[in-house]
Amino acid sequence: MIIRNRLTAGVCVLLATLAAGLGTALPAAADEPSTAASPKVELVLDVSGSMRTRDIDGESRISAAKQAFNDVLDAVPEEVELGIRTLGADYPGDDRKVGCKDTKQLYPVGPLDRTEAKTAVATLAPTGWTPIGPALLGAADDLEGGDSTRRIVLITDGEDTCGPLDPCEVARDIAARGIHLVIDTLGLVPNAKIRQQLTCIAEATGGTYTAVQHTDELSGRVKQLVDRAAEPVVTPVATEGAGSCSAAPELKAGLYTDRQEIGKHRWYRVDVLPGQELRASVSVAADRAVNNDYGVLLRAVTTHGREIVRGAESGTGRTDAVSTGLRYPKPEQDDTDSDVKPAAESVCLQLSNSFSAPASVKTTPGMPVELTIDVVDAPDDAADVAAFGLGRGWWLLGLMVLTGLIAGLLFGWISRWRVAVWRTN
Repeated sequence: MIIRNRLTAGVCVLLATLAAGLGTALPAAADEPSTAASPKVELVLDVSGSMRTRDIDGESRISAAKQAFNDVLDAVPEEVELGIRTLGADYPGDDRKVGCKDTKQLYPVGPLDRTEAKTAVATLAPTGWTPIGPALLGAADDLEGGDSTRRIVLITDGEDTCGPLDPCEVARDIAARGIHLVIDTLGLVPNAKIRQQLTCIAEATGGTYTAVQHTDELSGRVKQLVDRAAEPVVTPVATEGAGSCSAAPELKAGLYTDRQEIGKHRWYRVDVLPGQELRASVSVAADRAVNNDYGVLLRAVTTHGREIVRGAESGTGRTDAVSTGLRYPKPEQDDTDSDVKPAAESVCLQLSNSFSAPASVKTTPGMPVELTIDVVDAPDDAADVAAFGLGRGWWLLGLMVLTGLIAGLLFGWISRWRVAVWRTN
């Protein structure tokens, strides 16, 4: 019994040691306080009469939105100042002129009191019209002042009902103010006209459109957008990929946008010096009605066509964007002559997609592409990243597998020893 207890304790110590190794191997967060201005976010919620419809996981659209808001409010980063604005929440009548002014700030933009904000959301009931344009103008005014990042997240189930004030033109006017305000839109109904309007609003300010049909999707996407507001703002650079590696544009580290037609390839080129690591990731947005089951492939190849590494991802009809990435660490050059400048390797990136669409869907312009390129110092031992992928998670996974293997062997040996002792007794 004493031997068994010691062995069990030994296994626990081994597992604890390996777990501690995992913890210490991860990069430590910076302790220095940030002096940057707090990012501002305003959630704009449609509370028009159509939000009573029960088609989201068996619940009404407003119930799904309230649940998502509660989840989001619990997860808002401390540094983010958040506000809430409604549209169509107060006027139940038929007077269009009055109904199209029905937008108000439910919770002011500022440090978040979660209990107070949740209480305000709980009182909402589907009521009136859908004045998206006036609501966007009001939200832009709510976010005025300072030089922090600003983001509007619009959640709606329908088109604006208050023309001729076109919400897409409103978004363009907001973008023209030069206040670096991004509008992201989320549509609760998979309707082509709604998609078109909400996509136009988002693209006018460099934002994104997402169709959501489930409560967890809504919660997850809004959380993601609120978190994104706290990240540094990077203005993407427009580029145009070529049809072959030899004609591909040369890209430096940065964020790029492009368009890719369904089923077509796009090529880009990056120079990588010995001792550097190329990191590339790409997202392709399905901004139109496409068939279910599709994928995106990003390959790094030599100029002679030999594949170095690839990243791939697939999606279904409920996914609006597919993302993948890769890493390529180029080993240091073994050259004793320090006067000779190391030559860069020209790495070609091939972007492919397996989207398909009904014949009635236009294939031009191509689907929006967002490409991130980074070239950094390679790890000390390139073998540590022999399995390429998104980030450095592979070696952690390998270490966890090794930990499980060792633990399994030790526990198996203990079990056999216990059976042998039992039989001898």
